[in-house]
Amino acid sequence: EVQLVESGGGLVQPGGSLRLSCAASGFTEITFSTFVMMWFRQAPGKGLEWVSSINRYGMTTSADSVKGRFAISRDNAKKTLYLQMNGLKPEDTAVYYCANPDTRGQGTQVTVSS
Repeated sequence: EVQLVESGGGLVQPGGSLRLSCAASGFTEITFSTFVMMWFRQAPGKGLEWVSSINRYGMTTSADSVKGRFAISRDNAKKTLYLQMNGLKPEDTAVYYCANPDTRGQGTQVTVSS
C-alpha cells in the first residue's frame, strides 16, 4: 500500500522555523526518485493551496507567497520529502500535506502564533 506520512508540524512564533518531513512507503527508492513530489497547505476556511514542488532532477518551484522563506528537498535513498520553513508568518498557519500525482498524506498542522 502506497502511503505518505507527514511529520514535524507544531506551534511556532512568528519569525520562527520548522522542518516538515514526509516519509513514503509502498514503493522502492527508484520509483520514489521518479516522482514529482509536492507540498500543499490548507488554511482554516480556505481551499487547498499549492506550496512547492520538486521533480526527479531536483528542480524546484515554489509559490510566490513562500519564495525565499521555504525550501523543498528530497532524499531518495530515504524516500523522504522535506519542507524547511523559515521566517514563518501567521498566514502560514495551515494543515500541510505532501503529495505525488496519485497519493496525498494525512497532513500535519502548522500554527504560527505569538
